[in-house]
Amino acid sequence: MPEYNRMLDGEILIDLTYQPDDIIGVTGKIFIDARPEEVWNTLTNYDNLSKTLPKVLESHLIENENGHIILEQTGRTGILIFEKTVRFRLKIQEEYLHRVTFEQISGDFHVYSGQWLLETLPDQRGTFLQYHALIKPLFFAPPILVSFVQRQDLPGILSAHKQQAESAALNRNTP
Repeated sequence: MPEYNRMLDGEILIDLTYQPDDIIGVTGKIFIDARPEEVWNTLTNYDNLSKTLPKVLESHLIENENGHIILEQTGRTGILIFEKTVRFRLKIQEEYLHRVTFEQISGDFHVYSGQWLLETLPDQRGTFLQYHALIKPLFFAPPILVSFVQRQDLPGILSAHKQQAESAALNRNTP
């Protein structure tokens, strides 16, 4: 439970691992003082992610039929003069209020797959949001640079989801 206590105290947890073949494993965790429904709505508001998430330039739902979801995104990655625009198309599967799984089907990565997990604890308000991904760009980027960029960018992305969901929760509670 110490990990949960750290998140309840406002800490954003980031963990990076080096996988075989220069793939970077990324995990981020945050506590959000909102119900799973509000967190879910921020995660799955696909057409508006460019308005709410840092470094997402465009986000468009291409297909959403019978649980078959295709999302197209453009974003910025990198640091300073090493920033690059990336484009990718993701196949997404949703388990309502529990998990959003994604996998690149075309784009600027050799490997880009992962999931968002929502978790609640008994007798605990709010939602714990977790992000897990495996990442390897198509363009040359040393694993140390990819991990550095992830360590820099992921807290902002998690914080943006937190801000959106907590704002929605506040609006729900305001008469």
